[in-house]
Amino acid sequence: MSHTQALASFLAELRYDDLPDYVLDRTEDLFLDWLGSALASEGARPIPLFEAYAQKMGPADGPARILVNGRGTSAYFAALVNGASSHLVEQDDLHNSSVLHPATVVFPAALAAAQDLGKSGRELLLASVAGYEAGIRIGEFLGRSHYRIFHTTATVGTLAAAVAVGKLLNFDHKQFVHLLGNAGTQAAGLWEFLRDAADSKQLHTAKAAADGLLAAYFTAHGLTGAQNILEGEQGMAAGMSSDADPSKLSDRLGSRWALVETSFKFHASCRHTHPAADALLDLMQREGLRHCDIAKVITHVHQGAIDVLGRVVVPQTVHQAKFSMGTVLGLIAVHGKAQLTEFENLSLNDDDVAEFRDKVSMRLDPEVDGAYPARWLGRVEVVTTDGRTLHGAIDEPKGDPGNTLSRTELEDKFRRLLAFAGKRGSDEAGELIARVWRLRETDDLSNLA
Repeated sequence: MSHTQALASFLAELRYDDLPDYVLDRTEDLFLDWLGSALASEGARPIPLFEAYAQKMGPADGPARILVNGRGTSAYFAALVNGASSHLVEQDDLHNSSVLHPATVVFPAALAAAQDLGKSGRELLLASVAGYEAGIRIGEFLGRSHYRIFHTTATVGTLAAAVAVGKLLNFDHKQFVHLLGNAGTQAAGLWEFLRDAADSKQLHTAKAAADGLLAAYFTAHGLTGAQNILEGEQGMAAGMSSDADPSKLSDRLGSRWALVETSFKFHASCRHTHPAADALLDLMQREGLRHCDIAKVITHVHQGAIDVLGRVVVPQTVHQAKFSMGTVLGLIAVHGKAQLTEFENLSLNDDDVAEFRDKVSMRLDPEVDGAYPARWLGRVEVVTTDGRTLHGAIDEPKGDPGNTLSRTELEDKFRRLLAFAGKRGSDEAGELIARVWRLRETDDLSNLA
């Protein structure tokens, strides 16, 4: 049996009763975190463009819900808009070793399909676990070389979303193989958009969620797909990777729950900035430094950070600022945090942040690069204005599984995300939190949010 076949068998055979309680707990945690990210982008560019497209091209009403405006539509258009909205504020989760943001592609597709098909919260959770487990392994399979050019959340995300919906449709082994073929042939998404501060990142996740759902619905009606889309001679690895490892596709299926390895985002920026941000903040607090005491910061990083963050020199938009190592560290140094309000109000307009940004550089570090992507180490070297050289080190950034956010912290983050959008009050935030914690007992998902 090939590794792809083994993965398809696992997905077909997976049952709700197979899931340990800690996996279900973590899935609910991840769902709440995703829901907050989706709601936080209400009214923010370019999400209204996606809403307008759905209104023009989709039905006037439907069983699936667009989160940012509450409208009913088809499952396809709900997945499209919710996939875009949940990836905008850079607060959605990340799985380290696959360099995949699973939530922003899995949950939009799974929730839209669950609402369309009248599924329960238990069925939604099972489908989401399947999407995470498949997506993470496919991301690991494609390797570091894939991520250098391709936005893994866009490419692999299409398959992860498809798997989640396929599970809701009760696919068997053969259907999952066809599904991977139909989803994989649509996989796309390139990093070049970062150079121009373009909006394409939201198109990436919107299309991944919607096209994954499309692949599943077509497969359910008999559309066949390539039988070896991942490992084949003209498949994804052949065209998109130079270091693919097929064994990753079937790594400890059923015993290693990769979903629980997923990290939450604490800072509202690209995850590649978080290790250095935490290391700098820890060093400044330890040494009692102010931003004006620092003459230079060298961040010791992995190659993936250079590939992604190196494209942004002087950010032109708030979103691009979240991919600027200097801007993120400037917010940390000057204001002590890099949350949504700091980015919105200070990332482009604060002279102290801009001055600090120019003091920051990135340097490839063999230790940090060797640990990546399994571990994202934070290492900074700081030269002070009085001539001292100081070093900061963080092995597990805030939000990583070994330094995770508690449910109380996740609830606080959720409330901050909704407050940032300014559309929902504290009471409504509390009710939404309670609904997520009751997912396992929920039979009707039509009015979840």
